[in-house]
Amino acid sequence: MTQKIAPPLVRWLWRGYLRAHLPLIGFAMVLMAIEGGALGALSYMIQPMFDRIFIGGDRDAIPLVALAVFGIFVARALSGFGQRVMMRAVGQRTAAAMQRDMVSHMLTLDSRYFQDNSPGTLMSRVGGDTQGAANVWGTIFSALGRDVIALLSLAAVAISIDWLWTLIAIAGLPILVGPIVLLQRWVRGTSRSARQAAANINTRLDETFHGINAIKLNLTEEKDSRRFSSIIDGFVSAQIRSEAGQAGIPAMMDIVAAIGFFGVLSYGGLQIIDGEKTVGEFMSFFTAMALVFEPLRRIGNVSGAWQAALASLERVHEVFEERPTILPPARPKSLSKPARECDIRIENVEFSYGDLPVLRGANLTAEAGKTTALVGSSGAGKSTIFNLLTRLADPALGRISIGDTSISEMDLAELRGLFSVVTQDSLLFDETLRDNILMGREDVSEERLRNVLDAAHVSDFLPRLSNGLDTPAGPRGSNLSGGQRQRVAIARALLRDTPFLLLDEATSALDAQSEAVVQQALERLSEGRTTLVIAHRLATVRDADKIVVMDHGQAVDEGTHDELLARGGIYADLYHLQFAEGRDQN
Repeated sequence: MTQKIAPPLVRWLWRGYLRAHLPLIGFAMVLMAIEGGALGALSYMIQPMFDRIFIGGDRDAIPLVALAVFGIFVARALSGFGQRVMMRAVGQRTAAAMQRDMVSHMLTLDSRYFQDNSPGTLMSRVGGDTQGAANVWGTIFSALGRDVIALLSLAAVAISIDWLWTLIAIAGLPILVGPIVLLQRWVRGTSRSARQAAANINTRLDETFHGINAIKLNLTEEKDSRRFSSIIDGFVSAQIRSEAGQAGIPAMMDIVAAIGFFGVLSYGGLQIIDGEKTVGEFMSFFTAMALVFEPLRRIGNVSGAWQAALASLERVHEVFEERPTILPPARPKSLSKPARECDIRIENVEFSYGDLPVLRGANLTAEAGKTTALVGSSGAGKSTIFNLLTRLADPALGRISIGDTSISEMDLAELRGLFSVVTQDSLLFDETLRDNILMGREDVSEERLRNVLDAAHVSDFLPRLSNGLDTPAGPRGSNLSGGQRQRVAIARALLRDTPFLLLDEATSALDAQSEAVVQQALERLSEGRTTLVIAHRLATVRDADKIVVMDHGQAVDEGTHDELLARGGIYADLYHLQFAEGRDQN
């Protein structure tokens, strides 16, 4: 990111998030000004403390000076507490709003975006980057509202005592300009590297925890531990470099302060000895200058913190700049007749994943109310057709229609509301079974839900669960067996009651007993619906109304089971191969 890009990002953050908290920020900055001004008042009170009390022996001045110092500290404490709480609240609310908006925006993006970006990377952006971009404003506003006022008030005290002493004290500041500019660039680069390293950690953890069984079964615990250790070492290295760059600016401030104090003490000490200045004046000046470098250090630190936040802000903004490519039409069309009476037609469809062609002019028709099975070797394009039907992806060429309406002309929500999908790895969320089946619906009666549970054979295993339908499914449904997960997914599809059903290897991972139960539920689910089935085990689709054979991205043959066997070809070869394998296993 260049400096030219930073102002638009700041305006975007201000208008989108911070401006809503303007009253709170304004009040916090008033408190910051009080806190900052207290330092100037404190340094000013040092002179009467020394000249009138410690050296002059004025007993009557003790209560006044002590009360003034007490009031300064109380005012500083209360104002500091108030502004910190307010700015923390602004930071947390801003980060939360940004996270909500980011997740909402991500959910509008194409599936391809989530294939190109790992879950760990996206979690890092939603969590770490938003916090980094939002929380820095507490530091920046504190620098503007507290440290600038403190700097001005302390400078005013110092100049009022002796302007030449002040000039000597700050003579070394110009030498900081060049190093600070270089450190800013260093901090921005290292901070971005650190954020990417944090994303790599999340990615590795996500893959490790989700693949824990594969790791254990393949005895790769030590290898994965070393791999994670290498990633964490990279993060630590990048974070240390970033922190070192941020710490460099205040460190240089301290060196300049040392030069200034050396000059003032060398010059001012002689004036005090000669009686030209009082001890109280020197102590007041010394206190002011000692305190002035603290806000200077914080202001200098803001520069490093801002560069680190800018790296996070850039990563956040990149997400918001992403736009979905699969969009609903400006004027969507509805189906000309009920969906249950509509055929699904795929005509001359071509599709590629990057440079890898998957569908090459595919043509097929799924007749209304019938079951159409798609068979063929892996990579033939069967699952891709399901993604195209629901517009999780769009074809490069060709037309997909329901009835006489192209799906590209339909509203996305209306289109996807026509389909229920049951896959081999039916995704369940870490919620109760009830939540996984209802999926947010509140219009389902208990009787309707009970009928669905019976039809999907979920009722068969509910009594064995600790809390029945309110039992947590666990992460990705880990508290359930494969057959139980499939039955929950089928119940979800039954409840949707859509005219089209897509079954993608819905029973391939199950044992014979579970498959038999799930197959019964699927047959109940398919009744009265236009069903497309993907299956590698041909025995599960031999009763389909039509079987379409896919090969190298094309529909090369179709017919009933008996017709395809009689004709020979790919289907017959696959069937005889599976029959032979099954006979050998027996």
